Amino acid sequence: MTRHPSKSMAALWMTGWLGLMVIIAVAGREAARELHLFQVMELRSTLGFLMLYPLIRAAGGFAAMGTTRPWSHIGRNVVHYAAQYCWFAALLMIPIGQVVAIEFTMPIWIAILAAIFLGERLNAGKITAVVLGLIGVIVIVRPATGSVEPGQLVALAAAFGFAISITLVKSLTRIDSTLTIMFWMLIIQSALGFVPAIYVWQWPSTIGWSWIVVIAFCGTFSHYCMARALTYADATIVIPMDFLRVPLTATAGWLLYGERLDLYTVLGAALILCGNLLNLRSAPPAPVSKPAE
Repeated sequence: MTRHPSKSMAALWMTGWLGLMVIIAVAGREAARELHLFQVMELRSTLGFLMLYPLIRAAGGFAAMGTTRPWSHIGRNVVHYAAQYCWFAALLMIPIGQVVAIEFTMPIWIAILAAIFLGERLNAGKITAVVLGLIGVIVIVRPATGSVEPGQLVALAAAFGFAISITLVKSLTRIDSTLTIMFWMLIIQSALGFVPAIYVWQWPSTIGWSWIVVIAFCGTFSHYCMARALTYADATIVIPMDFLRVPLTATAGWLLYGERLDLYTVLGAALILCGNLLNLRSAPPAPVSKPAE
């Protein structure tokens, strides 16, 4: 069936994404202080699957989770797994507000990728948005100073990986339901991380388990919110709504860890925001296709 575009519905689902992603940034840092990232990610996927199972059962069980594009799911999740690892790693290396600020180059990469692979038009406004976003990254990272932090590059790699993943999700929503996309994400990423997680395995403490459960819940249902939002609007409209996560996460970092964003990060984030707003304004409304669920 065809679902008519709705910015208000997309924004509603993105509100869920925002809250869950701010929580997961804090929980991810805390869990990774005790456990290896491979283990954190494996437990996130396996527990997330258990949390999602009631929805799978209600939708018709495993038989209803079939797909005609298995290789697209595999490719998307390999990229997403790598990007997720980089994102968690960056949380341990630089302030969480800076991680999220750099992550917001994602809409810039999405604008390019969506134009190449999804046929979305890359007009003058979007090109200007790309340029502003790239300048913003340069301001934050400041390569001319010769003191680029590895964590900044890791966060940038995560942003590019997430952009590829979101672009593929947008393509998959044309054929598969949100729940099917989530099902294959958890199955494939559990398989990808099983051997590395076993190799570094150690039993979490009670506090560690608490953080893992929070990560599993937020990680699973944040993606459900994102996938639902993408059924109501183009990727170039949905993703810029996420920019509120920068001040929200920066506030959490300040309150919990005493982290403050420097002037360069604020200026760079502002340039990226301007680019994202141009991106939003230059995106024409278009009908969004979605399969029946």
